[in-house]
Amino acid sequence: MSFNAYGVWAIYRFEMARALRTFWQSIVTPVITTALYFVVFGSAIGSRMTEIDGVAYGAFIVPGLIMLSLFTQSIFNASFGIYFPKFTGTIYEILSAPISPFEIVLAYVGAAATKSMVLGLIILATAALFVPLRIEHPLMMIAFLVLIATTFSLFGFIIGIWAQGFEQLQMIPMLVVTPLTFLGGSFYSIDMLPGIWRTISLFNPVVYLISGFRWAFYGVGDVSVGISLTATLGFFFTCLAIVGWMFKTGYRLKA
Repeated sequence: MSFNAYGVWAIYRFEMARALRTFWQSIVTPVITTALYFVVFGSAIGSRMTEIDGVAYGAFIVPGLIMLSLFTQSIFNASFGIYFPKFTGTIYEILSAPISPFEIVLAYVGAAATKSMVLGLIILATAALFVPLRIEHPLMMIAFLVLIATTFSLFGFIIGIWAQGFEQLQMIPMLVVTPLTFLGGSFYSIDMLPGIWRTISLFNPVVYLISGFRWAFYGVGDVSVGISLTATLGFFFTCLAIVGWMFKTGYRLKA
């Protein structure tokens, strides 16, 4: 079967239009939240903690803030995008349409990743109004942005298929991803932690994602950029394999 570009575009366009229908929730609210983070963390804590690794504290937390929004929005957009057809029963129409599993994933994950990346760039522009920013490795910054947005959109897609109710849909982002993000060096360097806690932090996969993204900005990170990139790619291919298995077995798709 040839590539169904029209089918992919139809799903992608529908999902992108949903972001415009929920403009305040999708765009404005995260930007306001980011501004509040700068007021609380950048002003209150930044007045006492001027620099970390030679970077002003207000600027240091920008990559972490972008990642925090990227994680949550990627998961939310992708999980809700595939869960809603399951909830309404239209998933059977999609599965019976002349469109392959790869094309379905490409459309839903592509739309979720696009919305997350646009939001990340908006937050970056918002942050530039508060603190002076520099991006030492712009190509790597874009590469990490695309890769992480796509990876977490795949992760959200998995959650959307797995979830059997709206409670489960929100459980993993709220109880797992958000705490790991706050404990993953979003607002501090794990080098500031005592030895045992730094060792424990290295088992947090989010540390490697945030560290690599921060390195793209300032050339500094908690772990080497090679390890960060390898960990991110490992997470990406793991999610890709799980999605492939779900479609192959029909897990919670055809029941």
